[in-house]
Amino acid sequence: MRIHHLNCGCMCPLGGALFDGHSAGTTAQLVCHCLLIETAQHGLVLVDTGFGMQDVANPRQRLSDFFIGFNNIQFNHRYTAIQQILNLGFDPADVRHIVLTHLDFDHAGGLEDFPQAKVHVMQREIDAARTASGFRDLRRYRQAQWDEVSDWQFYQPQGEGWFGFEAVRELSGLPPEILLIPLAGHTEGHAGVAIDSPEGWLLHAGDAYFYHGEVGQPERDCPPGMRFYQTMMEVDRSQRLGNQKRLRELSLTHADQVTLFCSHDATDLERMRRRRVWA
Repeated sequence: MRIHHLNCGCMCPLGGALFDGHSAGTTAQLVCHCLLIETAQHGLVLVDTGFGMQDVANPRQRLSDFFIGFNNIQFNHRYTAIQQILNLGFDPADVRHIVLTHLDFDHAGGLEDFPQAKVHVMQREIDAARTASGFRDLRRYRQAQWDEVSDWQFYQPQGEGWFGFEAVRELSGLPPEILLIPLAGHTEGHAGVAIDSPEGWLLHAGDAYFYHGEVGQPERDCPPGMRFYQTMMEVDRSQRLGNQKRLRELSLTHADQVTLFCSHDATDLERMRRRRVWA
C-alpha cells in the first residue's frame, strides 16, 4: 500500500493564533486532512472526503450559513478530493471505498463525487445523522451531502483490542491493515482510522482532538479558540475528554509504534507530508 496525505478543505476562522496556534494575521488556517490509500487488490481507499464538488459549486444549498460564516470556509475546486486524485494521475472511478471518521459537513462533503464507492461508517454515526435535531446537529449533519449514497457498510463499536482501544477489524472489502477505532464524544459514532504500515501504525484520529499539542506531551496544550470549538461541537464531554486523554497516553507510551494526527491541524498535515510515502 501507498498513502497520500490530502488537504480537502480550507477554513479560516477569525482569531488567528488563538485558533490555530501559529497564524500571525487575524484569521487562522485550518485544513481537512484526508488520506488516499493505494492498495494492490482493493483499489483506492479514501479516509474522509472533506468538501466536495457540489459544496464548492452550491455552498449555501449544501451547507449551513452558520458554519460557512463561523469557519470562514474557502470554497475552491482545487481542495476537493476528486481534483487532487486527478492531479495525482489516478482515475476517481478507482476509489472503491471511503472510510469515514464521522459525518460532519467538513468530512463527508465529497461522498457523492464517488458514486461507485462503498462507504464505511459506525452505525451510531449514521443513526445520529438521520435523526439529527436541534440548532447545532441540523447544521453539522447535511443530508444533501450523502442522501444519494447507495452502498453503505455500518459497524458496531466492538472487536479485538488495539493498544487498549476497542477496534473494528475485517472491514468489508478492505485489507486487514485498515481498522476503525471507536472514539465517541465529538459525535455519537466518531471513530479513528488506524493503518498498519511498514513504519508502524498510523492513526487518523479525526476530530477526537484538534491541535497537535493535545497529544505527544504529558499536559494538554490547545489554543482557546480550538478549545471553544471542541466544546461547542461535543455531544458527550466525558467521552470526548476521556478518549482524548487515552490518545495522549497512547502517544507517550507507544510513540515508537503509533503515529497520531488529527483532521484540522495544518502542522500535523505538513509533518505527515514530510514523511516517506510508504509501499
